[in-house]
Amino acid sequence: MEKTWRWFGKKDKITLEMLRQIGVEGIVTALHEIPNGEIWSEEAIRDLQRYIESYGLRWSVVESLPVSEAIKYAGPERDELIEKYKISLANLGKCGVKTVCYNFMPVIDWIRTDLAHPWADGTTSLYFDRVRFAYFDVKILAREGAEADYSSEVLAKVEELDRTITEAEKDELIDSIIVKTQGFVNGNIHEGDFDPVGIFRRLLAQYAGIDREQLRENMRYFLAAVMPVCEEYDVNMCVHPDDPPFQVLGLPRIVTSAEDIEWFLGAVDNPHNGLTFCAGSLSAGAHNDVVKMAERFVGRTHFVHLRSCDILPNGNFIEASHLGGRANLVELIRIFEREKPGLPMRVDHGRTMLGDEKQGYNAGYSFHGRMLALGQVDGMMAVVRNELQNQR
Repeated sequence: MEKTWRWFGKKDKITLEMLRQIGVEGIVTALHEIPNGEIWSEEAIRDLQRYIESYGLRWSVVESLPVSEAIKYAGPERDELIEKYKISLANLGKCGVKTVCYNFMPVIDWIRTDLAHPWADGTTSLYFDRVRFAYFDVKILAREGAEADYSSEVLAKVEELDRTITEAEKDELIDSIIVKTQGFVNGNIHEGDFDPVGIFRRLLAQYAGIDREQLRENMRYFLAAVMPVCEEYDVNMCVHPDDPPFQVLGLPRIVTSAEDIEWFLGAVDNPHNGLTFCAGSLSAGAHNDVVKMAERFVGRTHFVHLRSCDILPNGNFIEASHLGGRANLVELIRIFEREKPGLPMRVDHGRTMLGDEKQGYNAGYSFHGRMLALGQVDGMMAVVRNELQNQR
């Protein structure tokens, strides 16, 4: 597999020179300065592409060309936004950037309640606490009907937490769930916004009355519209699984399981309609057998995220070591190296360690932690390639 790295553009504190020195081959990035829904011009794409290539690297994957909310909830401007999306896809294809990772998660992208959960060795990682998330939903967001989505046991713990939680802890929860994990991903909410909870409520309201079936139909409509462009320019679209892979905040989530993946691949049955196989997102769902899913969907996988989660007895989950957790990365590497050895792969959500916490990196995107993960994964890849060579 091609060793790639998510890089946030020329302003990223992690430079391309640093990435070249640690063995990165391909870059995963986007035109982050262009607002959602606007066209990516061929000129802007080529400018960033040339910059990346000047460091001996290549622009391997777009992550992401965002799908605007109005496309997801089928607003009146949907068709206009899809036409702009198609132009951006065509321009990427003309420039030779052929893999586009995107998601179809309403409003909120990946969710964690703690961005710096401590480990015994002094490192930290991302963490999801079900009770604290329920607290945000019921007490801070005050979403109508939220209580119905949680067990009586969880609600009792929410009430218990309400008696002790501080205002600073509430602010940190808001910052973790809807500010720091979202601003650099999809631009719905940014650091410094005056009323992030109010903005978030308004975004949620756009999906009133939209269930799983309607969101599925909206995804099918979008994919059917863009596939002719993908065919003309040989561009692969690969959707990222929902993270975490279960329903949240009353919103439908439609890429959570093998059944969901089978549905969208069949709904628009085109080889350019594929999957970003994010082992971390999928392993956060107890219902997912990640290795079996890799075996089942390897043929339609265009991009791989290698990370792993552990689900704790209380239902919380944590980003595990890349050598551990539920995902079983070495088995996944065996599958992908055997069946599609040229796939771009990036490590994801590394630990914060060795001063990473002082650098202001985006949450989950440390330098030293991901460098360690890349070394671990590179070692596993070398072992697997040796195994396969000996079998020939």
